[in-house]
Amino acid sequence: MMPRNYLFPRVVELNHQVGRRIGVNVYLVDGGTQWVLVDIGFEETVPEIVDLIRSMDYSLNTCRGIIATHADADHVQGLAKAKEMLKTRILAHKASVEPLETGDEITTYATIKAQGIQMTMRPVKIDELIAEGDEIRVGDLVLKAWHTPGHTPGQLAFRMANLLFVGDNIYKDSCVGVIDAHHGSDISAFVKSLERILADDAEFLLPSHGPVFRRDNRILRKAIERLKGYLKLADFGTCATEWNLAEEWDLAIRKGKPPA
Repeated sequence: MMPRNYLFPRVVELNHQVGRRIGVNVYLVDGGTQWVLVDIGFEETVPEIVDLIRSMDYSLNTCRGIIATHADADHVQGLAKAKEMLKTRILAHKASVEPLETGDEITTYATIKAQGIQMTMRPVKIDELIAEGDEIRVGDLVLKAWHTPGHTPGQLAFRMANLLFVGDNIYKDSCVGVIDAHHGSDISAFVKSLERILADDAEFLLPSHGPVFRRDNRILRKAIERLKGYLKLADFGTCATEWNLAEEWDLAIRKGKPPA
């Protein structure tokens, strides 16, 4: 049996458990009589993850389910396979249901033709919807659900004691999850989600990528100010709400004069 290397009491992060990176952060929340996974990663790593869980002496029969923090392929491509192997339930926000149940390769980023990325996104049935304020009970533990849209419409975060599982909302270097119109990003909503995290008092933030880190509000403020600037940048296409240069452009057209 492999000793359990708890990152925090009752929380095992599977990359941390094996001492090497096997994919996105996959958190096993240990509720004693039950356990739950927060995300699963790519399909090819699912057998390794299941074997790892077995090796830590967790009974597969006591899996409460797998939570999809959002519907991006790097987090959820393995859901269908994991559901089969663990015979468990899949939990997600209602905004993630359509891309997950239809296997939408574009919305989930399983296929990005311009970059030569092509993965199969197997459809998977969502068994339980998670909404803002829901309490996900796992044995004797409770995860309080936050709906934090912006990166994707269905992005979820979860508060448990002094921990906040933040998904792709924020990383230790002040970066955030990809902002892209193809999977429903909304910069204004993203700013509100980050402001909500900033106003919270969780001591540690547990992201879906990169190292877990102790709260430092400077990290959050830096991201918020940067994203507010994105709202007026043409760089972000339809995700931007306005473009300051448009007014100057209109004025130049109306004047009909060459530049001075």
